[in-house]
Amino acid sequence: MIESLNLDVLEKAYTGGGTSSYHPRMLLKVLVYGYVTNIYSSRKLEAATKENIHFMWLAAMQQPDHNTINTFRGRRLQEALKNIFTQVVELLVREGVLSLKDINVDGTKIEAAANQYTFVWGNAIKTNKEKMKRQLEELWHYTQKIAAAESEEPTPPDFTLISKEKVEQTIEKIAAALEGKEGVSKKIKQKLAYAKREWPAALDKYEEQEKVLDGRNSYSKTDTDATFMRLKDDHMKNGQLKAAYNIQISTSNQYVVDYSIHPNATDTTTFPAHVEQHKESYQQYPGSITADAGYGSEENLQYAEDKGIESYIKYPGFDKQQGEKHQKKAPFAAQYLHYNKEKDCFYCPMGQAMNCTRAYKRKTSTGFEQTLKQYRAQNCNGCPLRGVCHQSKQARVIEVNHNLIRHKSIAKEKLQSEEGIAKRKKRCYDVEPVFGNIKSNHKFNRFMLRGKKKVTIEFGLLALAQNLRKRAA
Repeated sequence: MIESLNLDVLEKAYTGGGTSSYHPRMLLKVLVYGYVTNIYSSRKLEAATKENIHFMWLAAMQQPDHNTINTFRGRRLQEALKNIFTQVVELLVREGVLSLKDINVDGTKIEAAANQYTFVWGNAIKTNKEKMKRQLEELWHYTQKIAAAESEEPTPPDFTLISKEKVEQTIEKIAAALEGKEGVSKKIKQKLAYAKREWPAALDKYEEQEKVLDGRNSYSKTDTDATFMRLKDDHMKNGQLKAAYNIQISTSNQYVVDYSIHPNATDTTTFPAHVEQHKESYQQYPGSITADAGYGSEENLQYAEDKGIESYIKYPGFDKQQGEKHQKKAPFAAQYLHYNKEKDCFYCPMGQAMNCTRAYKRKTSTGFEQTLKQYRAQNCNGCPLRGVCHQSKQARVIEVNHNLIRHKSIAKEKLQSEEGIAKRKKRCYDVEPVFGNIKSNHKFNRFMLRGKKKVTIEFGLLALAQNLRKRAA
């Protein structure tokens, strides 16, 4: 199969000059066959080209060393592997063993090649900045008491947005105001000296760390692209926080159609970027996508609708709603109240109209804008159903997202149709066994390379190996 691929993109990674290079097609064969046979280490691959008859034949008796193999994997394949993978998938499509139109999406987390104890937490940076802010305010108020007469700025500075320049200026003003004053406590002098010596450098460090975080809650110092996520280490789902990557794949008949690497732990926010990558690779959006409830957000359902994709995506709570006892547990939940679209009001269990009192918009962490409305009951005093209807001391207020309700209604109808049931069943034995095969059968539970670009290469080789194994089976 590799012999039939066009490797022009890969060959362009070689600039020429210097001593003669090993042919990239030969190195690609050795590397891919290594991932097919669970040999991931460059040193073990080097040994295999000298000892294993299969590798010796693929390498045409050449013996590239581990540095050559590692350089080829980590540098030469960066721009070319996605193109190579796409060509293999298109070959499989022409053979009729998979489809680009009907795909299943799922994600898993794989540990990064990073020290789990070299972490940086976004919340720790916020906490430390808040401590600085409080201590500066305390120092400022103390200065006002000691040197109120000489102070030209009785109003304390605004520390809402704390910065290195603002901290340095404030410390200089405090130091100047306290200079030569009697009765200044030794503890205050020590605090001021420490702040002057340590805080500007600390704020520089925090600023650099916040750039690396780029909206994430954490990263590892040994692989700054990796985020700390809770991994399921055993069948009981026991685990701990480790630096890892969120791997998203699309599959068809247990073949990997596409893959993408994400630094965020939740699957919900990865969906649009993953589907856009499918469009970039194959110049078309999939016709239908089946996914679990981890992807069932308003943003994702709206995205699929806008792109003309038939989505069979569960929304959170879908499985619970299938049980007969679900409505009995909360018979007066907002989702079961009658809504009058013409009057834009709900009716409470006693038949009173709940009129709209507020409409507003809010943005999610990804920037998606939601429109919500609040509806308030007219009078709940003396209502015999109040105890089971709501627990508020005031009149009942419900918050409703009509667009989300519409998407849930459409999704429920699709998922409960014969086609939807068939797709939900197929998803379980289509996409999930791929991760099980890679992680359990082939023992790949930790990346060997560092950085998102190299991790993308490594998983691309795993996906390519998965497809070749499946085709040969």
